[in-house]
Amino acid sequence: MASEKVETIVAGNYIEMEIEEDSKVSKSKLSRYFWHGGSVYDAWFSCASNQVAQVLLTLPYSFSQLGMVSGILFQLFYGLMGSWTAYLISVLYVEYRTRKERQKVDFRNHVIQWFEVLDGLLGKHWRNIGLFFNCTFLLFGSVIQLIACASNIYYINDSLDKRTWTYIFGACCATTIFIPSFHNYRIWSFLGLLMTSYTAWYLTIAALHHGQVEGVIHSGPTKMVLYFTGATNILYTFGGHAVTVEIMHAMWKPQKFKLIYLMATLYVLTLTLPSAASMYWAFGDMLLDHSNAFSLLPRSGFRDTAVILMLIHQFITFGFACTPLYFVWEKLIGIHETKSMFKRALARLPVVIPIWFLAIIFPFFGPINSTVGSLLVSFTVYIIPAMAHMITFAPAAARENAVERPPSFLGGWAGLYSVNCFVVVWVLVVGFGFGGWASMLNFIQQVDTFGLFTKCYQCPPRH
Repeated sequence: MASEKVETIVAGNYIEMEIEEDSKVSKSKLSRYFWHGGSVYDAWFSCASNQVAQVLLTLPYSFSQLGMVSGILFQLFYGLMGSWTAYLISVLYVEYRTRKERQKVDFRNHVIQWFEVLDGLLGKHWRNIGLFFNCTFLLFGSVIQLIACASNIYYINDSLDKRTWTYIFGACCATTIFIPSFHNYRIWSFLGLLMTSYTAWYLTIAALHHGQVEGVIHSGPTKMVLYFTGATNILYTFGGHAVTVEIMHAMWKPQKFKLIYLMATLYVLTLTLPSAASMYWAFGDMLLDHSNAFSLLPRSGFRDTAVILMLIHQFITFGFACTPLYFVWEKLIGIHETKSMFKRALARLPVVIPIWFLAIIFPFFGPINSTVGSLLVSFTVYIIPAMAHMITFAPAAARENAVERPPSFLGGWAGLYSVNCFVVVWVLVVGFGFGGWASMLNFIQQVDTFGLFTKCYQCPPRH
């Protein structure tokens, strides 16, 4: 019986967790279908829905900085690289969980997070580094969603300035404190993906229907600063997997996650490539001064629908980015395993306040994405997972006993280490180095031009 138990754990089946979850969800069929998801499909919807949100509206701006060819190539390249590091994170999660469950650790009332995986496999210094980068990235990821809400609603109702809209949407997004965990995003993930799909195809069709503006110019790339700013926004686009561990933990069978992120990325590319390419084809260099794609399209019922859907989606994505921060805060103050959702919701409120404040200080929709991409995403979801994977499996014994073997097409461990080294060097030099330099210069320029706490970033002058 004991050997069977070990086999169960090594295979990563997590039988105990599944039995408990199944008994919970069978209580209410309605709850099961709309609220409590943990299947492979739920994880795919969560990944695809979370990966592309407001960034869909800034990719045409990135294409104007990069030019058409570089824009397409960077999307394909970073899409593949993002899928690779999400795979590494999933391998490390399964390794960590398997080792812990061999020690009879019970995770039924505990959500495993990325910093805990690093702590369990590599020690407290790695935990602290992971915690710093992950939390800072998720904090600014939430800030970006708030900024995007204000930027978008302005195209439907400009009677209020964008800063006032940020106050309003900050209050609305604070309601995410009542969503317990990623299990409970089932219906939201599904709807979120429908919303981004509609918006992407609206942008594509509207741009093609509008046709090229008179005297359209496609001069990109013209400046190194703009080129690397655009590239870093795409790095940010496909670096949305800072919540990978939490999404995996919400699955009944987390070991099935391996290819989910790649499948999600392939779908996302069918949204991002046509919309960005067609917008750039139609408007060319005009996009350099319009970081939100909605601003160039004529107002219509279709555009208003897209704006409203993106607003709802940004609320969902705010929840995705903020929920791991809620978990970290709960663990810090010692109430994470409390069963009372009301107590947990009240305790989560202080997390929302700094996000609200930062969105009002830095309302630079577009440039802030590239800055966050170069300084935070580069480490959080590319460099740290690749290095952590190499160090975890550096000892021969760790490779020998690895739960997840390297893909055979890579040529075993040597091939896997080669890919990881390439990811670390590329992202360090191009993403963090050149990207950090370019996006910080661009960000500082926005501060100089518009100032901090600006009331209405990139708003047309009122007559």
